[in-house]
Amino acid sequence: MAEFKYEIVEELGVLSKSSSGWSKELNKISWNSRAPKYDIRDWSEGHEKMGKGITLSAEDLKKLRDILNEMEL
Repeated sequence: MAEFKYEIVEELGVLSKSSSGWSKELNKISWNSRAPKYDIRDWSEGHEKMGKGITLSAEDLKKLRDILNEMEL
C-alpha cells in the first residue's frame, strides 16, 4: 500500500462522539501536500487513527449544504 501523509489544516467541528472515544469530525485536510479539502470521517482521540470518510471540494460542500437546506428534517 502506498504511503500517504495528511495535515489537519483546520478543525471545523465534531458531529458526534462514540463511547469508544472516536469522533466523527468535519475538518479541512491537506492530503499528500495538496490543496486542503473538506473532510468528514471518524478519528481516534488525538487523531492518531482514522476511519473511512469522504473528502469534498468547496463546491461539493456548498452543493451538499444547499441540498440539506432544501430537506425537511
